[in-house]
Amino acid sequence: MSDPLHPDLPQLAKKLIADGPHKQEKTPRRVRAIFDKEWLFDTTSASHVWEHPYFPQIYIPTSAIKADQLIKTSPIDKDESVFSAKIKSPNKETDRVLVFEKGALAGMTRVEFGAMGPLLPPFRTESTEITIKFTHEQDNCDGLYTSKFPSNLLNYSDGWFEEDAPIYGHFKDPYKRIEILPSARRVTVKVGDVVIADSTYNMFLFETMLRPRYYMPKTAVQWKYVTPSSTTALCPYKGRSEYYSLNVNGKVIEDAIWWYRLTTHESDPITGMVCFYNEKFDVYLDGVKEEN
Repeated sequence: MSDPLHPDLPQLAKKLIADGPHKQEKTPRRVRAIFDKEWLFDTTSASHVWEHPYFPQIYIPTSAIKADQLIKTSPIDKDESVFSAKIKSPNKETDRVLVFEKGALAGMTRVEFGAMGPLLPPFRTESTEITIKFTHEQDNCDGLYTSKFPSNLLNYSDGWFEEDAPIYGHFKDPYKRIEILPSARRVTVKVGDVVIADSTYNMFLFETMLRPRYYMPKTAVQWKYVTPSSTTALCPYKGRSEYYSLNVNGKVIEDAIWWYRLTTHESDPITGMVCFYNEKFDVYLDGVKEEN
């Protein structure tokens, strides 16, 4: 399957016109976006549209977008139900735009630019690449897809908001949630016979349709095995994370550990704690080994 954050737009448009979305619902939330340091739209009439079963995209009423910045280019189908378009400002533009004029999505526009996330100074212009990983619920597996953006396209002068909260990675699914519970159960993480981490002060994170994740203090980790990673991850339910890799007696495990320097409000209990990919290690709960 292609990257659901950045699908082939003509192919997606034809599918949506022919078959309709998996599901669509109006949302009462105020949705806003900044493009090139200016508000592009501000609406309370957006819709959640599930283009696939995993998480929704937000579609914006065409009338809510600044008319001088939305430019239709060419029809995608012979009935002119949907048009390719672009958003253009004085300093930048994106052609990742679809304008629907007929069918179930008539009067709505799909706008995509950069990688969603909070506004962070300074405004970046260099062209190095940043890797963004995101949660995905297919087959109960997260981190399934990786998208790369040149940082001049990310441009931290762009930002998306629901009410006044920034959107990270992709829009939240209103039917999925997380729950974080403190646990004194002993969590031990091993690579072979080597203990990498051991803790009885943990936060267990339960996320709809995903396996539990065990967050523990940094003091529980054997840091002699840890090396920095440049990977950054965005999760709509937790925020922006940073990664570490491991080197255990010559065995390298890339992006094996993640943590959140700052989290969304709902994930505050895991701020500053580390988590190991259960799938990449031998993890023991009170001495009982989990299935990988």
